[in-house]
Amino acid sequence: MTQRKRIDSWLSDMDGVLVHEGRPIPGADEFIKRLSESGKKFRVLTNNSIYTQRDLSVRLAGAGLAVPADSIWTSALATAQFLDDQRAGGSAYVIGESGLTTALHQVGYILTDLDPDYVVLGETRTYSFTQITRAIRLIEGGARFIATNPDPVGPSTEGSLPACGAVAALITKATGVEPYFVGKPNPRMMRSALNEIEGHSETTAMIGDRMDTDIVCGMEAGLFTILVLTGVTQRDQIDRFPFRPSLVVDSVADLIDLVST
Repeated sequence: MTQRKRIDSWLSDMDGVLVHEGRPIPGADEFIKRLSESGKKFRVLTNNSIYTQRDLSVRLAGAGLAVPADSIWTSALATAQFLDDQRAGGSAYVIGESGLTTALHQVGYILTDLDPDYVVLGETRTYSFTQITRAIRLIEGGARFIATNPDPVGPSTEGSLPACGAVAALITKATGVEPYFVGKPNPRMMRSALNEIEGHSETTAMIGDRMDTDIVCGMEAGLFTILVLTGVTQRDQIDRFPFRPSLVVDSVADLIDLVST
């Protein structure tokens, strides 16, 4: 375990850390409760851009996890913040759902398919060939290409579903233009969440279940990284990566006592 200063703020991935296929991971409810009672600042992060903060808060409540809406940070919010910083009051053609469109509206963006500044690709339950074709033509016409996250597939009860990264690859193949991915493993996702809680990298921990997104992102943002083994990366896979987490635990239940230290 890397020696660090006391942890004063926490960032945590959602799927694979707190919930798995909509069900709470044992100990997650007590961990969230301990965080809330301790007064420590925290954000639950997700690369999924489909849902708004309020949507996700309600979904987590259904799994028995009391996470306030304003304690959730999504790739959609990070993308909207990025675009607002880059080109305030701009315009975008968006492929995505309410989580992304709401975030862009909140920063004053105009959503249009008429000569937009950006094409913004997010997650959606049903990718439309017509929308993808329109995005390709707009990018060919000069629109800048942004994507909320590089995840190639997403989970479902039936199996894997093509996700943002896979559709982005299709658009790139057609246009020759690579998107700028805002979500994990881009450390900007972590830094934007840190700014939201006014946290400091030296006293913030990042909990994740994936070495290739959560841990590398947290490491590059200068955070204390904690890998839980309840999601994608398993213990025998850790040494395959050229970097290591600061701490490895079986599940978030093992971190409850760490919150109060």
